[in-house]
Amino acid sequence: MKTKFLAVSAIIAALYITVTYTLSFLSFGDIQFRIAEIFNHLIAFNPRYMLGVVLGVFISNLFSPLGWFDLVFGVAHSLICLTTLIIISKFVKNIVYRMLMNSFVFTFMMWIIALELKLALDLPFWLSWLSTAIGEAVVLLIGIPIMKLLDKRLNFKNLIDS
Repeated sequence: MKTKFLAVSAIIAALYITVTYTLSFLSFGDIQFRIAEIFNHLIAFNPRYMLGVVLGVFISNLFSPLGWFDLVFGVAHSLICLTTLIIISKFVKNIVYRMLMNSFVFTFMMWIIALELKLALDLPFWLSWLSTAIGEAVVLLIGIPIMKLLDKRLNFKNLIDS
């Protein structure tokens, strides 16, 4: 692996962790607006960002109040959703459409987190799905114009490869 790829992946992971813990009161629980989820949109630009994002999720969830539940369910959720977007990206070339699809996939798949909350805290499944899905949708949809703006400055497609 190239040094630059590893460095950028580490920076993405570090940013994910920093944002998650800076806003930890929003990042965990049955009502969550994990702002760091905006980094999921990086996959729409280049699938190689997956390592940094998943590493950030994994390390963030190491210290989650839900313990091993968040490690298993949170990381699985990210892996499944990001892999789905990588597959979708082979057929959809428009970055905004990719991010919209990413938002939909992550939001719909919050049933995985709702299942986690049901098993870990005995919270009602459908209410947990609704509350976490709304939080995920809000964060990711607001993240689209933010990522487009950042992309103009940083050129995400080539940043990790060049």
